[in-house]
Amino acid sequence: MDDRRSSVLATLGLGVLACTSALAICSSWGDAGSVAFVLATDAALLLLFLCLRRFERAHGGEDRGRIKAAVWALTTGLTAMFASRVAPLMPPLVAAAVWGMAVATAAAGFWALFLNRP
Repeated sequence: MDDRRSSVLATLGLGVLACTSALAICSSWGDAGSVAFVLATDAALLLLFLCLRRFERAHGGEDRGRIKAAVWALTTGLTAMFASRVAPLMPPLVAAAVWGMAVATAAAGFWALFLNRP
């Protein structure tokens, strides 16, 4: 039952992502850069979800290590993509803080996934 519930929630979440992405594409139809941004972030999110699912089901250490690297790369890429859209809208000091938080998030994710030994 738990697996079915998580499958329904995942399907619901992907449906919401598809609807909001379609709305974002429709509202920015004349701006090719914005449409490309929506499509690229959607692709990265879908790949991230697939990698997380593979990670949950992986049993071998080497395969899990490669999946962790893909998860870190995708999350770092998404963080950089979102920061690149938000920072230009902010005053310079706040933009620097946005980029600083993005770098700190990527570094903390690297530490948590690869350097931290429980």
